[in-house]
Amino acid sequence: MLAALAHNPAMHWQTSRFAIPLDRPLVMGIVNVTPDSFSDGGRFVSTRSALEHCEQLLREGADLLDIGGESTRPGTPPVSLEEERARVSPVLREAVRLGVPLSIDTYKPELMREVLDLGADAINDIWALRQPGAAQVVAAHPSCGVCLMHMHGEPQTMHRSPLPGDAVPQVREFLRERSEALRALGVSVSRIAWDPGIGFGKTVEQNFALLGRQRELLHDGYPLLAGWSRKSSLGTVTGEPVQQRMAASVAAALLAVEHGARIVRVHDVRETVAALKVWSAAESARTGPGGSIA
Repeated sequence: MLAALAHNPAMHWQTSRFAIPLDRPLVMGIVNVTPDSFSDGGRFVSTRSALEHCEQLLREGADLLDIGGESTRPGTPPVSLEEERARVSPVLREAVRLGVPLSIDTYKPELMREVLDLGADAINDIWALRQPGAAQVVAAHPSCGVCLMHMHGEPQTMHRSPLPGDAVPQVREFLRERSEALRALGVSVSRIAWDPGIGFGKTVEQNFALLGRQRELLHDGYPLLAGWSRKSSLGTVTGEPVQQRMAASVAAALLAVEHGARIVRVHDVRETVAALKVWSAAESARTGPGGSIA
């Protein structure tokens, strides 16, 4: 059944308020309410500036938004529950009125429960619900979505000792195990999405293996979310600093979609949306009347 879902155009991601259709690739706009994120830390720390950023991303074509209050760049110290709550909750209270799906990037089960009560649609967890009580919070909710991400190690130390061996089968097996554990708690397949965790405890070569062989992660039928935006691996191969990686980020997003990702998580929404329109037009010409499927 799950394998059949991998290429089912009727697939959707079930979240709290929305059954999000996945018949076309979607763009998730990043809203970092943090002073220290690797790319845009400090730009949207106030509630007002964060909401203005949400509205700007929607004008640029974002389909959904991902709000986070803790940086996960390598070596960054953890943020207390109180501080993360103070950053995220005021933004969420206002953003739920925008009428679009909202995911919250957190691994703290207490905050997961609170943001779901406030109307968040999905939990985006770098720990894949491995923190004590996190899986139970998601399972207790009737319909929220969840994105499970693979991470080797933890944010403070993951850059020191990357994942050994072939990353692709290890990522797939980890995400499969986490999904099965969640399903055993009663969470339906339609609520679960996967993220291979580009840059989270992996070498540059492993990150690009996960992109080049990404279709190997689709066989279990879960929709894939790809987060390549401005990552250090792009800087390694291009030589560009983080603020000049837009072109590389858009290229990586397009390749991820070409290889089956249904959601791309990005900073540069306008440029990614435009690139996907070109990709979509080419796909329609290739597979529509007069075209052929290669």
